[in-house]
Amino acid sequence: MFIIHWIVSAILIGLTAFLVPGATVGAFSALGAAVVIGLINVFIRPFIILLTLPVNVLTLGLFTLVINGLLIMLASAIVPGFRINGLFTAMIFSLVLTVLNIIMYMFVQPGA
Repeated sequence: MFIIHWIVSAILIGLTAFLVPGATVGAFSALGAAVVIGLINVFIRPFIILLTLPVNVLTLGLFTLVINGLLIMLASAIVPGFRINGLFTAMIFSLVLTVLNIIMYMFVQPGA
């Protein structure tokens, strides 16, 4: 099940890079980006969200979009072949990727 989730995530990253101008990713780089983005979301993102909680409250959660963009830029700095041109592109990339993930997992049964 892990391999399927990894491949689906890589496909969604590739589709997002195709849809968002200023974002490029190669086929094998999408697989690496899926791993790196997953690890960043598990290990780094919760701490950053906690540290920026006051700003998030003041902006009614919109600062999370900036955090997600910065984390996407971090992933693009780590993975060769995965390029994001600027923070605004990274924020749009994270937003489109989130929407695609929601659409994809609407069709998947939880725990299946």
